[in-house]
Amino acid sequence: MITLKEASLSYKRNNPVLDGVDLDIQPGCIYGLLGKNGEGKTTLLNILSGQLFLNKGICQVFGQNPAERNAGLLQKLFLLPEEINMPDVTAMQYVRMYAPFYPTFSDDILKACFESFEVDFSARLNKMSQGQRKKVAITLALAVHTPLLLMDEPTNGLDIPSKDVFRKLLASFTNEQQTVIISTHQVRDLESLIDAVLILDNKKVILNSPLNEIGRKLFFRLVSPEETVLFQNQTPFGLMGVGENTKGEETPVSLELLFNAATLHPEKIKSMFNR
Repeated sequence: MITLKEASLSYKRNNPVLDGVDLDIQPGCIYGLLGKNGEGKTTLLNILSGQLFLNKGICQVFGQNPAERNAGLLQKLFLLPEEINMPDVTAMQYVRMYAPFYPTFSDDILKACFESFEVDFSARLNKMSQGQRKKVAITLALAVHTPLLLMDEPTNGLDIPSKDVFRKLLASFTNEQQTVIISTHQVRDLESLIDAVLILDNKKVILNSPLNEIGRKLFFRLVSPEETVLFQNQTPFGLMGVGENTKGEETPVSLELLFNAATLHPEKIKSMFNR
């Protein structure tokens, strides 16, 4: 569905943001895209949506190059950016401006999102708080119901109850015909949602794996100071660690521990998951 081969992009000469990225994305999953600031998460989403063009390499989305901006392809994907400039119109007018461009647009999802977020669709966007405008943007992203949905920091600006509503809506209105890629620093907002993890580090993808495979190959639990682990962190509950799962343990995946282990030991993680 999505393939990148030796994909590189530089904003300045000899200073790549992404450098030789190889990536395959399978349909029907919710991916969590993780990485430190400046590692190219937003850049990657913009490349997939045809808003940035590679300097070299190949990018294919649904068998097409998004840089060609083919209308048929653009109808199949939607990018929710982190920061959104909105016109001085009502929430409903804003959504209706975009709806005609997406054959998959769902009025049922639109209604459910507005009701769940408690958004006044007759209110003008310039009179809304940042959090309310973010709810309108998320509503549009879910209502277009495209086969590929790209979301950049969707929970930024949402309060705690609204984050819970977002998780419920995403779980309710995505299906096996859709692929969702969510870039976030708020890893705890995603743990109950995602099926697979992508981690960018040092301008490359160091991990692309479904959660069930991660759970088979790594453990996440309380550890003793003497245990050999990839990463450990002191918490109020004790010393939490992540290490190679050689005993068939079944433990819930902690995205925070996973991310720290992967960025601390990228070569180890790549060797474990590329066997």
